[in-house]
Amino acid sequence: MARVPWSTRFTDLIGCRHPLQQAAMGGLVNADLALAVATAGGLGMVSGTVGTAGLTAELDRVGDSLVGVNFLVPFLDPAALDLAAERSTLVEFFWGVPSRDLVARAHAGGARVAWQIGSLDEARTAADAGCDLVIVQGIEAGGHVRGTVGVLPLLDEARRVLDVPLVAAGGIGSGRALAAALLAGADAVRVGTRFLAAPEAAAHPDYVDALIRADAEDTVLTTAFGDGWPDAPHRVLRSCVDAGEALGDAQAWRPNWPTTSDTGRIDTRALYAGQSVGGVRARQPADAIVTELVGDAACYLPR
Repeated sequence: MARVPWSTRFTDLIGCRHPLQQAAMGGLVNADLALAVATAGGLGMVSGTVGTAGLTAELDRVGDSLVGVNFLVPFLDPAALDLAAERSTLVEFFWGVPSRDLVARAHAGGARVAWQIGSLDEARTAADAGCDLVIVQGIEAGGHVRGTVGVLPLLDEARRVLDVPLVAAGGIGSGRALAAALLAGADAVRVGTRFLAAPEAAAHPDYVDALIRADAEDTVLTTAFGDGWPDAPHRVLRSCVDAGEALGDAQAWRPNWPTTSDTGRIDTRALYAGQSVGGVRARQPADAIVTELVGDAACYLPR
């Protein structure tokens, strides 16, 4: 098997073995998932939307492992940001114009800083704001989607004008896709949907079953589950939109993910999924997912 050149600017910056970041998927990520990914050689992520007490518990659990914290700018808790900056490997922002002040605040605590963007203008602004790396999100991504074009065209444009490390996000759920992103100029990839089928994640079993049955064409970009977060497009399984519409006025259309603690109608909840969902074919531990992606990518990269 070809030896994969895993040393990239991302691995050098973060200190991990593989150029792979686990996406921070709201309430479905936790310290167990992040720790498993970090132990397997990638960069694990937890959510900063759980408040300072919740985030403290998560960071206590991961210890000194290579784990970052993601913040949604519209719901940013400054105290949680300061905590993450002092105790995590990476502070990552999403959904908002990249802010020099927020980047500086995170840097002041000692963390590396990233911003997930969806356009070339945003990529330039993130780099100008002082970000150590930029996450380039394509329209293929699951969950809330900033991107409006495919990840590879956007990555190509960003690579021409930016010198900072770039992470490709959206539609990456196989070793072949991982290799393609690296060959196209990415310094790492960001994987989300595949990890929803890991037992360490908090996705409801019915949600995981729906992911296993789905393919790329079974996802749709919508604003249906926008209650509390309007004008924020998101990619979900088409089946949950159809099921919600069938309920009519009884459907709340909240953006909450269905977790293992939820009861009732799971099929009408926001079943977020990227176009990489076809790669989800079974429940797999997080470390097995990392090993599979890395091993398969080796077949497609130069020796």
